[in-house]
Amino acid sequence: MAKRDYYEVLGVQKDAQKDDIKRAYRKLAIQFHPDKNPGDKAAEEKFKEATEAYEVLGDDSKRQAYDQFGFAGVEGMGGAGGFGDFSSIFGSIFGNQGGYGADRRSDRSQRGSNLRYDIELPFEKAIYGTTVEIAYSRDDTCKTCAGSGSVDGSGRKVCGTCRGSGQVRRSSGFFSISQPCPLCQGQGSVIEKPCRDCEGSGISKKKQKIKVTIPPGVDDGKRVTIPGQGDVGPNGGAPGDLYVFIHVRAHDYFERHDQDIYCAARIDFITAALGGEVSVQTLDNKRVKLAIPAGTQHGKLLRVKEEGVPSSSGRKGDLYVKILLQVPQRLSRRGRELLEELRKSEGENLEPPAVKLSEVAGS
Repeated sequence: MAKRDYYEVLGVQKDAQKDDIKRAYRKLAIQFHPDKNPGDKAAEEKFKEATEAYEVLGDDSKRQAYDQFGFAGVEGMGGAGGFGDFSSIFGSIFGNQGGYGADRRSDRSQRGSNLRYDIELPFEKAIYGTTVEIAYSRDDTCKTCAGSGSVDGSGRKVCGTCRGSGQVRRSSGFFSISQPCPLCQGQGSVIEKPCRDCEGSGISKKKQKIKVTIPPGVDDGKRVTIPGQGDVGPNGGAPGDLYVFIHVRAHDYFERHDQDIYCAARIDFITAALGGEVSVQTLDNKRVKLAIPAGTQHGKLLRVKEEGVPSSSGRKGDLYVKILLQVPQRLSRRGRELLEELRKSEGENLEPPAVKLSEVAGS
């Protein structure tokens, strides 16, 4: 079943303010909350769908990525199926009171967050591939305490207030409200002597540089996934991934359409009329011979095979050259005499017929 647009799910317009999005989600969350609809799978799915939509649209960076790239822009970043505990999202609206799923132990290891990095590439580098070095910060295991969170490595012990559940529950209307334990902050366990460097989290910020291989033929808006280079998860959880999004800089002389490259070349009207051969430059600075058929018209597209964009199959696209006729502004005396002779020989058309605009579109 196809996913519904997040704005459609919440019933808001694409230019909706953040408060409007929050109110829309709150209304749907109350209506379809599993505690209010016990055993109703349809209601539970609608609750999850609304929560997923709110996690993206309620976050400025995720919303921007979704607006620009759709579901692909937020894949693995929380939206489009990359969700964990719905209670944390629900709790952000209802004052950290989970209810649905809130009795889960929060001290279990969880996979870390995925990270996003945007780079701009020159047109040629995107076509032929390259390797770039990027620098960014990520959550990593604290080196001082080796991720234990404690000074002496003793780790955590069960919280005496919540007895390890991480939650203190109370009833409020139709909800079974569950709040994080005030002593362990929902962890279910406490550290008696926390590490000073990471303050007991077991995680510290790390600046790192890595080299990223950009494959040939990558298109604007695509991404390269670097597994395991995102944030380390809490409580020893596996790291998330790093998503490198590609933005391709426009070229002065070439443009791309799928696997083909397009450019333009000026030729004199004599070569266009009689035919001949000219040399044109390709994207990789080679010069190739291009045959000009006799009678070539202004705007004609001529093809050079396999000088386009490489694909994963190994085949390259083509280079298309748009012919632009160049009329001389100055003529020698002999040149003018020859053209006058040509006009007398071929005749002069002083009443050219009307031309349909569709015939010259794009020329």
